[in-house]
Amino acid sequence: MKGLKKQRRIQIIIAAMVALVVSTGLIGYAMRDGINFFRSPSQVVEEPPAPNEVFRIGGLVEEGTLVRGQGDTVTFSVTDGGASVPVSFAGVLPDLFAENQGMVGQGRYIDGVFQASEILAKHDETYMPKEVVDALKEQGVYKGEDS
Repeated sequence: MKGLKKQRRIQIIIAAMVALVVSTGLIGYAMRDGINFFRSPSQVVEEPPAPNEVFRIGGLVEEGTLVRGQGDTVTFSVTDGGASVPVSFAGVLPDLFAENQGMVGQGRYIDGVFQASEILAKHDETYMPKEVVDALKEQGVYKGEDS
């Protein structure tokens, strides 16, 4: 009788461990496309990511680089003070998007150009995404208040 109880407990523990491993694997598999890493322009220039990797880039829109092309295509450069990365975006930019303002873009780095699928701009005069502030502070060009 004691051997049967012990054997049953071991079976339950093994089944629980298998369920835990399977559920962790399924969660990781489901999240693989939802995890996007943030990179500053300096990091992108130093170690260019693979063309199929989706990531976020942020910094200031470099002055004098905003060019509105034919149709929806817009090109500009994003900088963190240490390096600049050209950006191409086909779509409608946010209303508050402007030169010398903070932005975060999501997309892929292909042939030396960041092909953005989404562009986010700051939503008021004082807000800037934390990742952008950290990258600008690291380069020594952040001009805002410490929060």
